[in-house]
Amino acid sequence: MTDSMTFGWEEWVSLPTLGVPAIKAKVDTGARTSALHAAHIEPFGSKDNPKVRFMVQPIPGRDDLLIPCSADVIDRREVTSSNGESEMRYVIETEMSVGGHNWKIEMTLTNRQGMALHMLLGRQALHDGITVAPTERFCQPEMNYDIYHSSRRMKEAAPKRSLRVAVLSREDNYSTKRLKEEGERRGHTVEIIDTTRCYMAINGVNPDIYYDGKRLPRYDAVIPRIGSSITTYGTAVIRQFETIGTYCVNGSQGITASRDKLHAHQLMAQHKIGIPNTAFAASPKDTDSLIGLVGAAPLIVKLMESTQGKGVVMAETKKAAQSVISAFRGLKANFLVQDFVKEANGEDIRCLVIANKVVASMKRTAAAGDFRSNLHQGGSAKSVRITKEERETALRAAKVFGLNMAGVDLLRSKEGPKVLEVNSSPGLEGIELCTGKDLAAMIYQHIEDHAQAKPVRRRK
Repeated sequence: MTDSMTFGWEEWVSLPTLGVPAIKAKVDTGARTSALHAAHIEPFGSKDNPKVRFMVQPIPGRDDLLIPCSADVIDRREVTSSNGESEMRYVIETEMSVGGHNWKIEMTLTNRQGMALHMLLGRQALHDGITVAPTERFCQPEMNYDIYHSSRRMKEAAPKRSLRVAVLSREDNYSTKRLKEEGERRGHTVEIIDTTRCYMAINGVNPDIYYDGKRLPRYDAVIPRIGSSITTYGTAVIRQFETIGTYCVNGSQGITASRDKLHAHQLMAQHKIGIPNTAFAASPKDTDSLIGLVGAAPLIVKLMESTQGKGVVMAETKKAAQSVISAFRGLKANFLVQDFVKEANGEDIRCLVIANKVVASMKRTAAAGDFRSNLHQGGSAKSVRITKEERETALRAAKVFGLNMAGVDLLRSKEGPKVLEVNSSPGLEGIELCTGKDLAAMIYQHIEDHAQAKPVRRRK
């Protein structure tokens, strides 16, 4: 930096690479290194590429505004403050902007809670050409905190940074591996967390989540891959993440609603989304009426807990339907009865919805002698072009459940598209391989767009 500048003892600065567009700093030539007030300081990343995640409170006294930041760690050193206390601090390098001039500075992260200014600018950051006028204030252009109350301006100010992401999954399958691989390729740290090994402290002070005896760190985002067998516990864990403010790609309410097949069909019917004729009853005396509500055989009898085509039976005749229903009732199982859409001819369409867009679609065809088109049941798949009506139906179905990522399964019927199921943890393998699309990258693009600081309203 060659231009001459004059700093007062207090100046407005911007830290663009941290996503802090405006903060007041105390200029202190008695201090060697600059310091930034940070909370929830947690290291992450590898030994070869250490990083640190922390929260910045740019406005003193405004505890409700915290900006999540992350940066590469360039050092960890002992720093002695003006009151004589020493502590080990993480040291980062970040860009600083003052009066239209930008340069990189070293900054230590520490707790400056209670101090009038949450940033200290030490002499190491004051290059040749900078003169300090210790009795003056704001010799450089002044800014204000209004930017923190504008969603658009905050989004523009948010940098692309390394995120700490948790994938909630009990399986080491293709989808889990792809999410970890793609996240790390984009510079993020991705950790696979077994949902059932999480446990929670539920209180109003520190509602934390623990894992194998240790408190889990603060994540920027969570990608839920909750199996149907642990829906209740898995959604409880997600609710805990939601409580502490972590961005969850799919929320607990949407996952719960989509997993309850009866509730899911009721929701879609309420929103006028096409579904197969469906009936449900508890009493064995209602079997014939139940079948009559749906229509003539063949019929589909589907367990509420069915997944990947398991627990789904086709009854070719009324008598067969009565026998299947009787058998399921004998097992005290909950089930739905649906009409069989003959014209679908053993085919359905999986639409993958990410961030309110259908990003990929494939046609799944049942194996010979089977009516279930699930790939786990031996079905085959190929990429397919969907109609405008099918696209709109898939988007509406995902929106009804509030899911940012969903696999919407459609049947092509004479009456138009009918939704079979909305899957809140869709697999990536089949649809990535048959469409050739990098769907894991699209999931991370959505996370990068949303796992940022949220502006808050002004205090009255």
